[in-house]
Amino acid sequence: MPRKRNPKRDQAYQLWIESNKNKLLKDIAEEIGASPSSVRKWKSQDNWDGETKRSAPFEKERYDSMKGNKNAKGNSGGKAPPGNKNAVTHGLFAKWLPDETQEIMETIQNRNEADMLWDSIMFQYTAIIRAQKIMYVYDQADMTKEEIGSSWGQGVGGESLTVQFAWDKQERFLNAQSRALSTLSNLIKRFVSMADEADERRQKLTLMQHQIDKTKAEADRISKEQGDDVEEIVIVDEWGDNDA
Repeated sequence: MPRKRNPKRDQAYQLWIESNKNKLLKDIAEEIGASPSSVRKWKSQDNWDGETKRSAPFEKERYDSMKGNKNAKGNSGGKAPPGNKNAVTHGLFAKWLPDETQEIMETIQNRNEADMLWDSIMFQYTAIIRAQKIMYVYDQADMTKEEIGSSWGQGVGGESLTVQFAWDKQERFLNAQSRALSTLSNLIKRFVSMADEADERRQKLTLMQHQIDKTKAEADRISKEQGDDVEEIVIVDEWGDNDA
């Protein structure tokens, strides 16, 4: 005797459709009292992302809706029309990928190239802003010492230190910032070239690009004034048994 279909399976699909396919599967699972892995398995097996394979209770509904429907016009069969994203999520993912990874994939699978570029712009810009605090040079006396090695033997010991003076750290910071700003500038240009004219994010990037150009020009000017040579001093302290 065939096993009775779990009613939660169809309930999960219905909740997903009602959310315009945006609701996370873990949230659906929590709402219907099922495990996230079960919901992911149902989505894969019933091919929620496709139009040709629907779960059994919806077959009559699908058949009725197809009468007079012109959605498939121009498609002779065998493959989905251009732009169709049937079966984006494969059963292989559900079997091998961690739950957290699958949730991320489900969240980003409908993002287009412009959206992904925008994310990259935000990540890069955030990293640049955060670097201002991490690489900040307080004043001309801001010096950093770091032990890079030590040796001991037969009553003699020594430590090797690397010393970075304020001008060393400032120049490295400016060079790193200049490279980061160039990368950000290229990302912005790519986004503007492909984004829709009505996309409000284009206006935000116009202002951001002006700020980047100004900052990069100032960083290049300071870097040229300081020169290209970065001085790094290594100090070796040695002492023996007679040293007090």
